[in-house]
Amino acid sequence: MFYYIEGRVAHLDKNLAVIDAGGVGFAINTTVNTLARLRTGERARLYTYMNVAENALDLYGFYELAEKRCFELLLTVSGIGPKAALSVLGVCTPESLAMAVVTENEKMLTAAPGVGKRGAQRIILELRDKIAKDMPTIGSGAAASPSPAGVPGKKLNDVTGALTVLGYTPQEITAALHGVDLESMSVEQAVKLVLKGSLKQ
Repeated sequence: MFYYIEGRVAHLDKNLAVIDAGGVGFAINTTVNTLARLRTGERARLYTYMNVAENALDLYGFYELAEKRCFELLLTVSGIGPKAALSVLGVCTPESLAMAVVTENEKMLTAAPGVGKRGAQRIILELRDKIAKDMPTIGSGAAASPSPAGVPGKKLNDVTGALTVLGYTPQEITAALHGVDLESMSVEQAVKLVLKGSLKQ
């Protein structure tokens, strides 16, 4: 219903931002990462997701599209609702969530309040299944496309997998990695570099 809401930041609280848009105060549930980017009295734009439940109608908003994309992905995991998804994004940035999935780092995910070992395992398993569906060669030991000279296939797979978690299509990944010197940086550094210059922002 709402792609984004833009207006003056009227109030900030724990996991909540109130945006005054056209004289209406929208109460928007959000993450620590987004709250850190907001200042009371200043204008801001939050990309929103509306959750409609039997007895509730809640708005969730994010400063960056990548964070919203991760929120929506987490909601596709069985047993993960909006509160749990928000909790995960309270301890994970988009790139660190993608890395946790690609590297199967349960410990990072269980650091989120309310997310236990089984929940972390479901997140990893189901999101890795999505990677496998979108990019069939990931995890097979062969890169989705020929590796740049000197770049190990696994590193390229990991970068590609992380970007797939973040919602990039194969074509966007190819374009985003063009000219990136993967050999000289870690997987996480490469993902951060792509996000920094992403047209998705």
